[in-house]
Formats: sequence, structure tokens, C-alpha cells
Amino acid sequence: MTETIIQRCEAKGLRMTEQRRVIARVLETSDDHPDVEELYARASSIDGGISIATVYRTVKLFEEAGILEKLEFGDGRARYEDADRDHHDHLIDLSTGEVIEFVDPDIEALQEKIAARLGYTLKGHKLELYGVKAKGK
Repeated sequence: MTETIIQRCEAKGLRMTEQRRVIARVLETSDDHPDVEELYARASSIDGGISIATVYRTVKLFEEAGILEKLEFGDGRARYEDADRDHHDHLIDLSTGEVIEFVDPDIEALQEKIAARLGYTLKGHKLELYGVKAKGK
């Protein structure tokens, strides 16, 4: 990721109001997968004039522009992450809702092998694992 969200928005010709810049900065500094309500809480603590409607419109605009990726993990909450991040997969803790990012070379190799066996060249994938902590861990 070489450019910031703001730089990529500007490069795509999006009008960047100060409120959109605040939301973009909040997204850039997030190390989790916030939903709109979480983004609103963080952004409004910086700029009290930001409404939840502004956050909804901004994430929709950023998603349509390919800046953000919308993630849906089956809990009824759309979450967001920067679309220009290094590849990773997700493990979702069904008890807490925590989303853990991981990369596993064995899984990556297996997916390539499966695609090749079926006559395909893999161009991308998304892997989401759902689980609960094992007892004693």
C-alpha cells in the first residue's frame, strides 16, 4: 500500500470534503474491520459535525470507487477494510465477533494446486473461516 486512501480518492477525482478526509484517516488508522457505527463513533470523536448519514454515504462512495472493500461475515454487519491491502484471509470468532487476519503459505499453495488440477489459473480468492476457541486455548 503506497498511497493513502485520500490520495487514491483524489486520483480517482472524488471530491474530498474535510469530513470525508476525517473518515478516510480513521479508516487508514484502523487495525480492525469497523462497521459504519464504529466508523461514525471514531470519526465523530474527531469532528462532532459528522453525521452517521455522512459516514454511510462516504463508505458507499469509497466502496463504489474501489477504495474500500465491504466484508460481510454473516453477523448482519457490513464491515470495511482498505481494498489496497496485502492479501490475507480471515478467521471469524463466532463467540466474540473478532476478525483475525492471517496468511498461510500452505493454504495459498493448495488453492493454486486445486485451481490447476481443475484447469484454471487462480487470479484471486477470499477465504473466511468461522470458529470458536478450542477449550484450553
